[in-house]
Amino acid sequence: MRTFGLIGRNISYSFSRKYFSEKFETENIDAVYRNFDLGEISEFPSILKIRNISGMNVTIPYKQDVMSYLDDLHSDAREIDAVNVIKIEGDQLIGYNTDHLGFQDSIKILLKPHHKKALILGTGGASKAVAFALKNLQIDYSFVSRNPGKGQLSYKELNQEVLAENQVIINTTPLGTFPNIEQCPDIPYEFLTPQHLAYDLIYNPAETKFLQKASKQGSDICNGLRMLQIQAEKAWEIWNS
Repeated sequence: MRTFGLIGRNISYSFSRKYFSEKFETENIDAVYRNFDLGEISEFPSILKIRNISGMNVTIPYKQDVMSYLDDLHSDAREIDAVNVIKIEGDQLIGYNTDHLGFQDSIKILLKPHHKKALILGTGGASKAVAFALKNLQIDYSFVSRNPGKGQLSYKELNQEVLAENQVIINTTPLGTFPNIEQCPDIPYEFLTPQHLAYDLIYNPAETKFLQKASKQGSDICNGLRMLQIQAEKAWEIWNS
């Protein structure tokens, strides 16, 4: 029996384990999916000793830390500088990124002609996959950070003019994730309009405080569930190619 699993920290909520366990059962696939909850990334090599380990997903906070343990990177993962899928080929560990595919395929059906510019809230590993996808979709973007670097915006700079110019707002921060459902990014929600699209990578809860506040302004909203489903299927294709 092949073993697959998720590498992360505090991942009892894991979408991946539920998704793949149900997939294996309904499609009669002889495999098992486990959570590998690691206190430190230095524990990663112990997973490789598991019999028939065949592939892994990677989540927060190890999407970048795990890269130093890999033998090679797919070009997309190298450019994004984050890995969320590991394929095992013989004794080689190869890192891939399917987050950008999940995001791109899930948001493109929601985009309207006036959606030309986007704000990416957060600058972690997930934000880089979002930026990569927006680039492919030919949408200009700016990062928003509590500690902005060169060319990035601070939350204090988000005013009515900035939000009017950027009509796609994407939350890549963990703010609002269960159980901290009262949290949300500190943006001026009163300047959102029905012309805006608010997208949250979080899927639990299904409607975060960020999405609730955007919805009250008439904005279109979308959570990260479909993104997760698509990236998971892409991971399965990679493991079996």
